[in-house]
Amino acid sequence: MNAVTVTILMIIAAYLAGSISSAVLVCKLRGLPDPRTNGSGNPGATNVLRIGGVSSAALVLFFDMLKGALPSYLGYKMGLDAASLGFIAVSACLGHIFPIFFGFKGGKGVATAFGAMAPIGGDLALCLILTWIVFLLLTRYSSVAAMATATLAPFFTWWLDERFILPVAMLSTLILIRHKDNIGRLRHGEESKVTRKKSIKKPNTK
Repeated sequence: MNAVTVTILMIIAAYLAGSISSAVLVCKLRGLPDPRTNGSGNPGATNVLRIGGVSSAALVLFFDMLKGALPSYLGYKMGLDAASLGFIAVSACLGHIFPIFFGFKGGKGVATAFGAMAPIGGDLALCLILTWIVFLLLTRYSSVAAMATATLAPFFTWWLDERFILPVAMLSTLILIRHKDNIGRLRHGEESKVTRKKSIKKPNTK
């Protein structure tokens, strides 16, 4: 197969992989509330942290990142160019945002986007993780941490491996667009801060 055919097939596969909602499935398997109708209403790791705790959120984060990392890595190993890798990565994120298996109502695509950037190198992945953690600790807003990391990601990429600036810039732009509503809530002081699920004692029914 030629590069164009491979790219198209990978774009379709990436979208389908992205459409598997880790948050919904993890919550369902663990008997937790549906993240689409509880907490912030966003089926992502941060909201699962609010309604289900650290372990559930960690599972969601891992699988959401894997949805972006795997297609990008496979495309890279197939020798596809940077633009093709960008479209594949964006397709995985669009699957997460508009999942065909879950009524086209998904999350922000942050973990999937950062997962797609991670195969570029461990140094870039470390920069992204540290940036996200620093801004989260400083502000307690997951949205601010995500937007700050997305804004800085192309600069980190230019510094570490400029070949991949285009796909990273595409992903960063998508993340910022998806946070339009969060920006509005931040301006009006209505954005929710990150909090863990509080343990609640179950009533004794015996």
